[in-house]
Amino acid sequence: MTSTVRRAGAFALLSTLVLVVPLLDDPIGALPVALVVLALALVVTDGPAFDLFAYPQDYEDGRLYGLFTFALAATTLGLLAAESSMPTAVFVASVLLVGFGNLGDELAGLVTDHAVARVVAFCLLGGVSAIAGHLLTRTLEGLPLSSTLATVVFLAAGGVLLAALLRDVLFQYDDPVVVLAVGFLGWLLVELDPAITTTDVALALAVTVAVGYVSFALGAASVAGMLTGVLLSLLTIVLGGYDWFAVLITFFAIGSLSTKFRYEEKRDRGVAEENDGARGSSNVLGNAAVALAAVLGYAASSAGVIPVDEPALFLFAFAGSLATALSDTLSSEIGGVFDSPRLITTLEPVEPGTDGGVTWQGEVAGLAGATVVALISYVFFTDVGGVGAAIIVAAGFAGMTVDSLLGATVEGNLVGNQGVNFLATLSGALVGALLLLSIAVLG
Repeated sequence: MTSTVRRAGAFALLSTLVLVVPLLDDPIGALPVALVVLALALVVTDGPAFDLFAYPQDYEDGRLYGLFTFALAATTLGLLAAESSMPTAVFVASVLLVGFGNLGDELAGLVTDHAVARVVAFCLLGGVSAIAGHLLTRTLEGLPLSSTLATVVFLAAGGVLLAALLRDVLFQYDDPVVVLAVGFLGWLLVELDPAITTTDVALALAVTVAVGYVSFALGAASVAGMLTGVLLSLLTIVLGGYDWFAVLITFFAIGSLSTKFRYEEKRDRGVAEENDGARGSSNVLGNAAVALAAVLGYAASSAGVIPVDEPALFLFAFAGSLATALSDTLSSEIGGVFDSPRLITTLEPVEPGTDGGVTWQGEVAGLAGATVVALISYVFFTDVGGVGAAIIVAAGFAGMTVDSLLGATVEGNLVGNQGVNFLATLSGALVGALLLLSIAVLG
């Protein structure tokens, strides 16, 4: 057994100490246990215990900072569970998920280095541990189980996907960040209180995991991009519905296909996406983060968490942001194979690939992308009629134009490419929502 597996096993066993919390009437009573672990992490500087828990960086400093920060993150969540509306089960499940998920990853590493296989092992053991943590906590607290199984599975699935994603884009030393992120996501999802059944969750997981794996297998997404897409898709299906997912998957599918369009030619011209067109997490989030926020806003308004008289505003923000994302993607991927782009701010000829450079062919392709999103929205949403579809097209075209303007003015100096994508999709979302609101007021 390697040292990394032993360390992961030690952290997994340590994470089970969180089960002390639901055993006590007052969760604060578990604080001394946390303080002892924190103290030991700083006091132990060598010997077998140090070697068991030490990360490579810990040897340089002579302190178990990895153990200390992990225990500190768990303690922080525990205090939140004690003093706020965060359920104790969310705290317990989050710590167990990361602790045992890491063990699953390391055990898989004994037999394979395949990235997807190790991610699957992390998700399976971490997800099962999170579900067990939820159910054990509720049992120890004397709460019913039957009516919560679907929600528990959803919380575990969302948490383990977020954890796997963060572990892929961060360093293993940053597990405390993962623990906190999983805890806050679980807390948010509990507050949204989605009405779901076990069948709903099983079907949503089957659909999203299948789509994610296909995108990875076809080279359309990296491992991090695949995880990001699966997480976004799962949240969209459960919190919005399959009609919302239809719009989201339209963007993912057409956007990925356009990236492969005449890829060799675009690579020779220096305008192709890196990694053979495989989208990473930053690219997926840059284009879809606003859409996810709109889904969360819609779910929050439906649950009464935020008072909004017109939930359709979130729908048009969602569609407007994705219309922008697809418009911008098609404009870049299609327009990039044509000569004589012009800078959008001055209309001066520029080299292909210049930020803010546009071609008329790219603009037409972008308009077509916005139109596709509008048509899909028109078909699936009763709130989107002819006027609504026109709003979505306008929002997408406006957002695409903002992207080009930002590219010509601030990209590279003040904001990176993914930051520009985020601001552009935010612009498209705002245009969509504001146009709907204006029409409602005038009507």
